[in-house]
Amino acid sequence: MKLWQSSLLLSLVFAMTAAAQELLQQDLFVRGAGGYHTYRIPSLLVTKSGSVFAFCEARKNSASDSGDIDLVLKRSTDGGKTWGALQIVWDDSTNTCGNPCAVLDQSSGAISLLLTHNLGEDHESEIKAHTAKGTRTVWISRSSDDGKTWSAPTEITSSTKRPEWDWYATGPGVGIQIQNGTHQGRLVIPCDHSYLDAPSGKSEGGSHLVFSDDHGKSWQIGGVIQPKMNECQVVELADAKDGLLLSMRNHPKGSNRAQSFSHDGGATWSRPEPHNELPDPTCQASILRYRSPEGNERGRILFSNPASNRRRNFTVRLSYDDGKTWPLSRVLWEKDAAYSCLAALPDRKVGCLYERGETNANEKITFAQFPLAWLESEP
Repeated sequence: MKLWQSSLLLSLVFAMTAAAQELLQQDLFVRGAGGYHTYRIPSLLVTKSGSVFAFCEARKNSASDSGDIDLVLKRSTDGGKTWGALQIVWDDSTNTCGNPCAVLDQSSGAISLLLTHNLGEDHESEIKAHTAKGTRTVWISRSSDDGKTWSAPTEITSSTKRPEWDWYATGPGVGIQIQNGTHQGRLVIPCDHSYLDAPSGKSEGGSHLVFSDDHGKSWQIGGVIQPKMNECQVVELADAKDGLLLSMRNHPKGSNRAQSFSHDGGATWSRPEPHNELPDPTCQASILRYRSPEGNERGRILFSNPASNRRRNFTVRLSYDDGKTWPLSRVLWEKDAAYSCLAALPDRKVGCLYERGETNANEKITFAQFPLAWLESEP
């Protein structure tokens, strides 16, 4: 081989290697597109067939958390390279349909999508004050054909919400199916709620789980963590039997991310403690079991949030020790950002669906993908 041919080959190999380690970002939902004012509250799920689902709320007339809100979906059948048209999963006239939190049943491939609903004219503050016309209710829609069609939402409030709770949110983000231990196969959905604290007379918040041991047919409430907790996500631990870690939005403002542990499949939880390596601007975040330890290969858990005292500087972190420490991190977006959802893609790249913008985090929902090597290498 001539010298110039060898140099060209090396250049091509280097270019291909560099491209394989790139961070790629696509804007999937953009403010004003498709007849909607704003898109918010991302949820990302990879199905048993390898399809990738991007759910979110499509807010018809404003960026408000109340009003006419539909639950929508975009599907990718090529690992997130291209995406299909906007698909409406739930549109209930001018009412609020939201907080998507999907979970995959690995045994059957069926998807359970838990959701919340309230009258469009009711606001969160009114529901908490018990002055609204209605209240927040919990629903489920299911798909057994890889998301092509969805069942009409069915209400499951009576089994998933205590009478004293007023505001309620499923996720947002994704649920998990427990893979090991006594509760193997259990479907778990992280949720949050608010309630009136009798001693203080004030509204307080809490985190909790709902779970199903019959493939999503019935649901019940698991352990409850309160007060001052909020939106949460759950991950299965590898270093403890029947272990789960719940990562929670922690109030008051300015607190680090809170963590709590369960060793009975989510029935009870330890006292929540802030993690000093996870700064958080009081915002939803995502946590994902990317890989379990196997042989000499270390396990890996990923975490994403706007790592600042305000909603910006969106960062993905990596833990090798079940969330005890977070030694590696990379910034995906330095400007405004908010809610997110992580997934392991069919090609083992990391997918992250997150809210971002130049001057406002609600401008768009972006799908980022990158190989683990991008996160584990120096920036």
